[in-house]
Amino acid sequence: MKNLNLSPLKKLEIILEGEQLEFATDLLDHADVKGYTIVNNLSGKGSHGFHEGHLMFNEEEVLVMIIVAVPEDKVGPILEGFEPFFSKHSGVVFVSDIQVTRLVKFQGSSD
Repeated sequence: MKNLNLSPLKKLEIILEGEQLEFATDLLDHADVKGYTIVNNLSGKGSHGFHEGHLMFNEEEVLVMIIVAVPEDKVGPILEGFEPFFSKHSGVVFVSDIQVTRLVKFQGSSD
């Protein structure tokens, strides 16, 4: 652990309806995000009340969360891409400061 190098990034946690997942992943792909994690079937309480995950037959009516780690300069363009979307759809984006090992996994081969 002596040689463990940590690099600062921003973590975006994007929560939206499952039926909007393709829009969100397309936006991230166009922003040249190198990867993301998708968590399905979220449950929780928000401004619209309690939302139950694990609907058996309809993946589009559940909430999903996309977790992304990006350099700070990508946060603004990504949030700008979501701004018109969230004026018509429910959801939220949380932005946090994080540190990661293996920075190369988040930069890609061209950076």
